[in-house]
Amino acid sequence: MKIRVVQIWGFLMTVLGWIFVACTMAMEGWKIASVGGMGGSAVIKVAWHWTSLWRSCFTDSTAVTNCKDFPVLWSVEDYVQIVRALLMSALSVGMLGFVLSLLGMECTYIGGKVQSKYKKIYIGGCCHIISGVLSTSGYGVYAQYVYAIHIDPGPTGLQFNLGTPIFLGWVGSAFHITGGAFYLWSVCTPLCGGEKKVVVKGLPDPLQNKSTTSLSTVSEITSKTKLSSISELLSRLKEEDREMF
Repeated sequence: MKIRVVQIWGFLMTVLGWIFVACTMAMEGWKIASVGGMGGSAVIKVAWHWTSLWRSCFTDSTAVTNCKDFPVLWSVEDYVQIVRALLMSALSVGMLGFVLSLLGMECTYIGGKVQSKYKKIYIGGCCHIISGVLSTSGYGVYAQYVYAIHIDPGPTGLQFNLGTPIFLGWVGSAFHITGGAFYLWSVCTPLCGGEKKVVVKGLPDPLQNKSTTSLSTVSEITSKTKLSSISELLSRLKEEDREMF
């Protein structure tokens, strides 16, 4: 497969993965728990508790939602701070990977010489893979916490489940890592193994051979003509000398 095609596929996958991860940070419903709906209730039939990285909300059966924003950074629970830090780091490293990859792609006319472009896209691919690993770790930390409170809900009795943003984020992380691997694959041979160069010697031009042959023939004819004319002059001079004596 051509290097340019592999790099374009890598670029599309990393862009898609980065967008997925960025969207999950703004999405609601990272963990969801339902209340009621079993045994019947005249007042509340079913309600939902759900939280994101930035606030916690409660939606009752009349679709009225009350939310409470999380307080300042240092007063948020530890696992939320860890997830935020991992996802923001992933987005930052991914952005650096985009800059290096655009400079190093074969279809762009910036980034210097060919070998320099290969090195840039290699580092960019590594940045995308690191970004995917960081975001995967962030979603893993959150999923582990949700699993723990699902097994042991505590005094609240709320059994939270994973929401859509977690799964969307894992898909985005997979796209990010795969795109970075495509970048590395595209320049693996030139950087690691070297490219085999085959030198093809050009075939002799028959027209050129004909011209050289004709030139040599003409030169031979002219040289023979000159020799014959000189010999004739010498013979005439000898005859004139004899007549004089």
